[in-house]
Amino acid sequence: MQTVGSSEVTILKKIDLETWDRRDIFHFFSGMSNPFYMVTFRLDVTDLYNYVKCHDLSFYYSMCYLVTKSINQIDAFQFVTRGENVYQLDGRNPSFTDLKKGSKAFHIVTMPFDGTIEDFSNAAKEKSTAQSAFIDESGQTDDLIYISCLPWIDITGVTNDRDLGSPNAKNDSIPRVTWGKYVEQNGRKELGISLEVNHRFIDGVHIGQFAQIMTEEMARLAEQI
Repeated sequence: MQTVGSSEVTILKKIDLETWDRRDIFHFFSGMSNPFYMVTFRLDVTDLYNYVKCHDLSFYYSMCYLVTKSINQIDAFQFVTRGENVYQLDGRNPSFTDLKKGSKAFHIVTMPFDGTIEDFSNAAKEKSTAQSAFIDESGQTDDLIYISCLPWIDITGVTNDRDLGSPNAKNDSIPRVTWGKYVEQNGRKELGISLEVNHRFIDGVHIGQFAQIMTEEMARLAEQI
């Protein structure tokens, strides 16, 4: 099995804040009570749609896989604050909402980012189906990506809940990624995808990199059909 991630996320290094090339940006946004912002953009998912239909995979779980794989290729998404220090992770794992068939009450599935897109999609389905609790609190760490979907509507923007009253609120560097229903546009399938991030670590250029990598990853899948 090809391994593209690990459930044992480790710290690559402690960041020297005095020599860090992002020092001034980090300190500037650290002075704000709410350093978070959200960007929503259109993403062409035709190649992914065709791939999952050809291989009988879940579109949702496959999107979770590609989102995680893409984020893990961008250093800016790997920073975490622990105490007074900033560290860089070697990758993040997905924590995603899901619905059991016939249920209107969602649950949250957290699992390691391992294997191929087929491995991940099948493992996600198995774990979600078997899970009886709303959430496994023991798996809620700062090395995650929070993922959700609103498949009933074409979203143009979405925000996520945060406890801004917490004294450690601004230290939350977990990316929130949400997408909506895919729609037909000129024979292609597109959806609105939203990223909510901490500006202390992530700028617009990094969101642009995410969009580009997602597109490139889907194009590679198209070559395998």
